Amino acid sequence: MKYIPDMTMRDKIDNDYKNALKSKDKNKISTYRLILSGIKDLDINNRSGPNKKETDDDDIKKLLKKMIKQRSESIEIYKKNNRSDLLEIEQGELGILSEYLPKQLSEADTEKICKEIIKKSEASSLKDMGRVMGELKKNHADTIDFSKAGQIIKNLLNG
Repeated sequence: MKYIPDMTMRDKIDNDYKNALKSKDKNKISTYRLILSGIKDLDINNRSGPNKKETDDDDIKKLLKKMIKQRSESIEIYKKNNRSDLLEIEQGELGILSEYLPKQLSEADTEKICKEIIKKSEASSLKDMGRVMGELKKNHADTIDFSKAGQIIKNLLNG
């Protein structure tokens, strides 16, 4: 995917979808159709709600994160049940979805940031977990896997 400045996420996804159609890549085509269908649903929800608005890149990022979470959960299930056929499909979709989001921090980096925030905010028990997660979301919303971070914070505050 070539980076073109001032191109919205929707434009990038549309562009990549068209390229997948040209190259007749069935796996990519079906994944892009899923993404575009999700974006259309967002458009409909955003137009028909009390707070009418255009679907923006942040909405699309949230959608992609949700889709990635679903794929990750499916991958775990397929691994446990030795379904390599389905596992490969989900991993392929996960790869395509992940291309549109900033790279996620490693578990070690996530733990380091969690420790810093706990120290800075003087969090001492699980009661402070919300405050720590809030701080994480404020500064690292796009780069941290919050399901991992939640587990790390619980372990640090319990330990």
